[in-house]
Amino acid sequence: MKKDDKVIFHNTRLLLEHYRNVVWSLEVSVFQTNVNFQAEFGNTIEEFLELSYEAGLDLPASDVAARIRSINKSRNMLRIIDGAVALLREKYRNGEECYWVLYYTYLSSQEFGGVDEIVEKLSEMFRDFSRSTYYRRKNESIRRMGDLLWGFRTSCCDPALELLYAEQLIFGRCEDDFKSHR
Repeated sequence: MKKDDKVIFHNTRLLLEHYRNVVWSLEVSVFQTNVNFQAEFGNTIEEFLELSYEAGLDLPASDVAARIRSINKSRNMLRIIDGAVALLREKYRNGEECYWVLYYTYLSSQEFGGVDEIVEKLSEMFRDFSRSTYYRRKNESIRRMGDLLWGFRTSCCDPALELLYAEQLIFGRCEDDFKSHR
């Protein structure tokens, strides 16, 4: 595994490890903000945002507006992750197994007791699902999620990128453009 691939794998695993806590924190934040918002304005945040967006209004600069923007940003981030998980499940060759490995390991609202409990659950769903299969699928799932979230690049593209880089140098294009793709 190349250094870039290791960084992507690490960052993806870290993101997945925090997913459950981010979802919980977001739910608590939405609940608290809704309670405060309802008491102050008589609407839920969702109703207010719908009305604001329909009217084309920008949110005013206030603590409530800052909290709403933060919630919205977090929700969008979670939607991106959820979309990547759904795509992995639907389109990837081992998608169903990968999905359930991710679900039981990182995404479910309740944490499982450990690998053995997860493997037991997966063994009920998939034939010959062992502990080693779990670890293979877990690593495979993290790599594929990294591809979806951070961009897909394979080593077969490296020679083509090298040629493109050489061509850019010959024609005087910016060297930084190539480095950002590596």
